Amino acid sequence: MHLVLFDIDGTLVESYGFDTECFQAAIEDVLGVTIGPDWGCYNHVTDSGILAEVIDGLGLQSDSERITAEVKEQFVSRVADYISCHAVSPIPGAYEFLSQLVARKNVAVAFATGGWSESAKMKLGAAGITFSSIPMASSSDHYSRTEIMRLAERRAGRSHYDSMTYFGDGPWDQNASKALGYNFVSVGDRITSPKSVRDYTEVDVALGYIGL
Repeated sequence: MHLVLFDIDGTLVESYGFDTECFQAAIEDVLGVTIGPDWGCYNHVTDSGILAEVIDGLGLQSDSERITAEVKEQFVSRVADYISCHAVSPIPGAYEFLSQLVARKNVAVAFATGGWSESAKMKLGAAGITFSSIPMASSSDHYSRTEIMRLAERRAGRSHYDSMTYFGDGPWDQNASKALGYNFVSVGDRITSPKSVRDYTEVDVALGYIGL
């Protein structure tokens, strides 16, 4: 049995750009501070992880629960507004590739995203990637990407896998995969890795990296 996990923003959906802008704007709305788009400077590159670090840096830990709720509400609202006015595209071939994997009896699939679940589901739906059978773990579950991936692994439903592969597009995806001993496949050209695909129209290459 092969486990295949997917990040979402930039990996399955062309949402990295507007997602970043909505997140920055939501933090500015609530906290009045501007944060840069270089997520690599944060310890945990997830919505809840970045926000927690911003809150700590401002010395507002005692009010973190309220702030987190308000930022999340603003962010989800901004993503919804963007989606209502703009087309959101899947990474080419993503739906077809997922369909192939879901149909295989020797593959378990799950989403493991650093985004909050509410916005992640909206972006997947807007891009036409609708698979109710695929479980998800997200930043709504934990601030750590490795913990999110472990949770997605458990939610995929098996206790043992012959291989575990994570498709992602950021260095944090690559680092988390290395930490967990996952096989990592990069999508697009944001980073370089030994195993990479431009998109999911490279079906045979992607399947080969999984071991199929």
